[in-house]
Amino acid sequence: MVRICVAGGTGEAGREVVRQALGLGHTVAVLTRNPPLAGTREYYDGASYFRADVTTGEGLPEALAGADVVVDCLEARTGKALRHYAAGGALLLGEAAAAGVARAVQLSIVNCDQSTLAYYRSKADKERVYARSPLDTRTVRATQFHSLLAGIFGAGSRLGLVPVIKGARFQTISPADVGSALLEAALGPPSGDSHTVQTVGGPEVLGMGSLAGAWKRVTGARGLVTELPLPGSTGRFLREGKNLAPEQRYGHATFESWLANRQENL
Repeated sequence: MVRICVAGGTGEAGREVVRQALGLGHTVAVLTRNPPLAGTREYYDGASYFRADVTTGEGLPEALAGADVVVDCLEARTGKALRHYAAGGALLLGEAAAAGVARAVQLSIVNCDQSTLAYYRSKADKERVYARSPLDTRTVRATQFHSLLAGIFGAGSRLGLVPVIKGARFQTISPADVGSALLEAALGPPSGDSHTVQTVGGPEVLGMGSLAGAWKRVTGARGLVTELPLPGSTGRFLREGKNLAPEQRYGHATFESWLANRQENL
């Protein structure tokens, strides 16, 4: 069996990597700034949790000790964490190399290098860090998670409307399917290249209006589905379909089936 260190193993994708890796019989160490308490949804029996911070290096040697592979699901959306996101990736890779880790896999976003959003730019910067690493590194680019749209629809419905971006389509994917792709990249045979990029998208490409209708049906929520323009580069990114990967459909969990099977989304 393999010892896997999951960085960011308490987030949506990271939890799935932990759950599935444990199910396969692997040893799992979770690197997180805030280790979860037993009994919470972020905690899995059988995993070892280490308090660590990739912006300072604190706790990294302990979390990485004995690991064969690192799966990096870390997120940074605002403030200092976002500014130091790529540098944190470099520090993690450096400590992984020092610990004798053979491979590092990171989660990224489809076409993040074609967006002007700071969050997407940080992902692209980190991809370049991974590409330069002397380790065997693999980047898994995913489309948006189902939870992104569920969150948008839910927030809008509390104000009496379900917002739909004009001209936008989505190919949302479940965290479980993303976790599977990350584990496949982590455990797969050598590719012959020092760095590889894989793209995974959800099983369906649908207009945002159709997804809003599905959300209302499953949740029973009220709110007028309202089409709104999104100006600027982000709106153009969506209208041009740069958030999609129709040739790389992966997994089976559609937006509607994911909603129906997850009570916390209702």
